[in-house]
Amino acid sequence: MKDSEKYVHYDLLLLQLEALLEDETNPLSNLSNASALLKQALPRSVFAGFYLFDGKELILGPFQGGVSCVHIPLGKGVCGESALKRETLVVDDVTIHPNYIACDAAAMSEIVIPMVKDGYLLGVLDLDSAFKADYDAIDRDYLERFVTLLVDKTVWDFKMFGEKA
Repeated sequence: MKDSEKYVHYDLLLLQLEALLEDETNPLSNLSNASALLKQALPRSVFAGFYLFDGKELILGPFQGGVSCVHIPLGKGVCGESALKRETLVVDDVTIHPNYIACDAAAMSEIVIPMVKDGYLLGVLDLDSAFKADYDAIDRDYLERFVTLLVDKTVWDFKMFGEKA
């Protein structure tokens, strides 16, 4: 897909997310619909979902894709590393990434975006692609905006996310 097409594609994705969130603030509903929307919009993805922080580790949340890892300690794997550092991580080739946790052999590249609100780590958005080097700066920018919109429009019960950092 050309960059110009990618921008249009992601602009539409953000509009669709806004529409889904317009009258809904429930975290479970919003995360479920967001993962379905991402899987539909990004068909090369083999996994599109969320891991939620329970105060100790990341726990598998709403997702689209095959069976996945359930518990991820902070700092472990791309998801745990992104959560610990609270920064987006892009891995072009998961087969050579030293901290990768293999949950699905079909995954070749990955992008993980942390979800933080008011100083609380809520979890991460995790996308795995069937293709190497499938995520670039455009994906990073728009997926960070996607997460920001989702986090801002959802009402979170911070007690379920442990201590404020």
